[in-house]
Amino acid sequence: GGGRRTNPNAPQRGESLRMSLILSFEEAAFGCEKAVTVERLEPCGACQGSGCAEGTTPEVCPDCHGTGTVQVRRQTPMGVFATSSPCSRCGGKGKIIHQPCRECRGAGAVRKRKTIQASIPAGIDNGQTISIRGQGNAGKNGGPAGDLLITITVRPHEIFRREGTSVLCEAPITFAQAVLGAELEIPTIDGKVKYDLPEGTQSGSTFRLKGKGIPSINGRGRGDQYVTVYIETPRNLTKEQKEALRKFAETMGDENYEERKGFFGKGKKKR
Repeated sequence: GGGRRTNPNAPQRGESLRMSLILSFEEAAFGCEKAVTVERLEPCGACQGSGCAEGTTPEVCPDCHGTGTVQVRRQTPMGVFATSSPCSRCGGKGKIIHQPCRECRGAGAVRKRKTIQASIPAGIDNGQTISIRGQGNAGKNGGPAGDLLITITVRPHEIFRREGTSVLCEAPITFAQAVLGAELEIPTIDGKVKYDLPEGTQSGSTFRLKGKGIPSINGRGRGDQYVTVYIETPRNLTKEQKEALRKFAETMGDENYEERKGFFGKGKKKR
């Protein structure tokens, strides 16, 4: 029996590193450049990754002849069985370093702290991961380095919420603004924009600001912003304000409140 053996001295790709990065709502929306610091394995500068002291070379293991494995044959009543196991003499490396490098102690790599500039694409969302090629741990035997994988966490915004490329928010308006209409200044991720609120706007109405949402991560346009308005009930009215409000209410009839008339009218019994 047996399987395909891997040459332990062949170039091997380094392991990828993972880290997390916290962004603000706006940074995730528009993209940004971030300096991130990682600890990674880099090729030893003293031995150039060989693991050997200067002027020396490794010896090919005489037991496994550089394969890193040895075969053990056993005679059984069923026949001869052969099994492979890591070579105990070289530890499965296929070579023996008699004079290891003092800097890396024969490992061929040293751990260093590295600061890397990460380009965060516009439109990235919470939980998504970006990959920076070749910024992970060093490879072995001259193999390529692994990648740096950065998982994004977006801090919640005090006003906005995100659904896909859409931005959602709620805006308080006064009773007078809802009745008479008004010009509102609505916050967006681009700054404040003006919106003409129509007369007779109902609490809970939603309107759209086209193109004021999140840029698509593939660079194809932007989403929209949806603003839901609600009427904020005033508090701490003065005596004069309350009296004026009562007089106003006395002038109103059911014809001015279509939804109220329909809701409370359903509960009346027919005679």
